[in-house]
Amino acid sequence: MKSYNSSSDRDTRKILLVGDVGKAFLDAGAIAENRYEVCASMLDAIDAAAKNDFAGIGVVMFGTSAKLSSALKALRDNCNSKIVLLAQMYEEPIAIRLVGSTYNGTSVADDYLICPVQPDSFYESIMTTGSRSAGKVGPSALLDATIEMKIKHLERLATEDDLTGLKNRRYIWEFSRQIMEHVRKGNGRVTLLVFDIDDFKHYNDVYGHCAGDEVLKQAAVLMRRCCRGHDVVGRIGGDEFAVVFWDEPQAKPLGAPAGGAERRSARAEHPKEAIFIAKRFVRELEKSELSALAGLGPEGKGVLTISGGLASFPRDGSTIQELFQQADKALLEAKRSGKNRIYLVGKPQSNIADID
Repeated sequence: MKSYNSSSDRDTRKILLVGDVGKAFLDAGAIAENRYEVCASMLDAIDAAAKNDFAGIGVVMFGTSAKLSSALKALRDNCNSKIVLLAQMYEEPIAIRLVGSTYNGTSVADDYLICPVQPDSFYESIMTTGSRSAGKVGPSALLDATIEMKIKHLERLATEDDLTGLKNRRYIWEFSRQIMEHVRKGNGRVTLLVFDIDDFKHYNDVYGHCAGDEVLKQAAVLMRRCCRGHDVVGRIGGDEFAVVFWDEPQAKPLGAPAGGAERRSARAEHPKEAIFIAKRFVRELEKSELSALAGLGPEGKGVLTISGGLASFPRDGSTIQELFQQADKALLEAKRSGKNRIYLVGKPQSNIADID
């Protein structure tokens, strides 16, 4: 049952937080007891949700097991509160899948936020949008929905490139920093591909900026189609793009032999998946006529090509700055060597086309 403040008719129920709140909030010490209840484990949270009526539930994904989906379903069985996942950047693909999954006719989770967040902002967002059981109707509900829509739009503008819909430079840098810290603890690997479109200025000059924009958008579509769901593709400026490849926990390596461990190129010492995806993207570009990509009709002749550089953590750099510097060097070497190729750091002669 909801409880309201008689003077303001404001919902005074608490919000339940589950997990390591220090990993989700900018100032975990500012979490007020009169606003929040915190449970360290999901089992405790399920029990608390069965006994109390919470305005909402925030689930910190950091450090959760692979059985998070089952735990969320159990939480659903014991409450009707809005469930918001608090995810690190590299956990976003998992959060999207959970929000998109259904259980007993409803979603496993209602929404997700990228951490870190402010305790006060999170509290206000839950109280503004209301719980699933609120049943709120009328003009005030429409106003709340409009405000929430505008906030989400502003959040997208802060992290996405408005032309291509890819992640922007700010997001790519912060995501790379976070995922490098994440895999460092488990001796994992992150590979960065930086590439640009060969002779892009020529397309702008000959066909106009509208055609140039269409080339960028279609290149973005092709690259996302070639990548795995958890890899992050971004536009970092002009015609320059970046892709962050990383190994999602428990994911089967792309192109790995059926009965054995992941194959790696001993010559380049780069993950096979990143090389495989880069090759696939190059092949897709080679098959795509410029006329079709940019909608130019008979005027557009030839195909798009790219030049790029691949750098891998920890082999080629221990920080995101070092990784970008190394990938940029390999990209410049590819340009100097005739374009239409992707080079590996430290081995300029190693075009990915030459690697099995």
